Amino acid sequence: MHMAQVIAGGLLLLGVFALFGKLWGGDASGIALATKAFLSVWLLVALVNMWVGVVKAGYTVEQELLILLVVFMVPATAAVAVLWLLAKG
Repeated sequence: MHMAQVIAGGLLLLGVFALFGKLWGGDASGIALATKAFLSVWLLVALVNMWVGVVKAGYTVEQELLILLVVFMVPATAAVAVLWLLAKG
C-alpha cells in the first residue's frame, strides 16, 4: 500500500512540476524544462524513500532496490511520455 501511495505522490508531483512549468514558462518548453527537473527531484525522493525503508522499516538494501526501481520508474516513465508528447506536438 505504501508503494502505491509513493507512486501516486510522484505522479501528483509530476503534475505540479508541469503546472509550474506552464505558469512560469508559458509554453511547451517551460513544461519540458520543469519535467526534466522533476526527474532529478524524483530520483532524490525515491532514494530517500529507500533509505527510510532500510533504516526505519528494517528492510535490507536488496529488498528495497526492487521497490526503488518500481517507485522511480513509474512516474519517470510518465515524465518521459510527457516529454515525448511535447516534442511530438
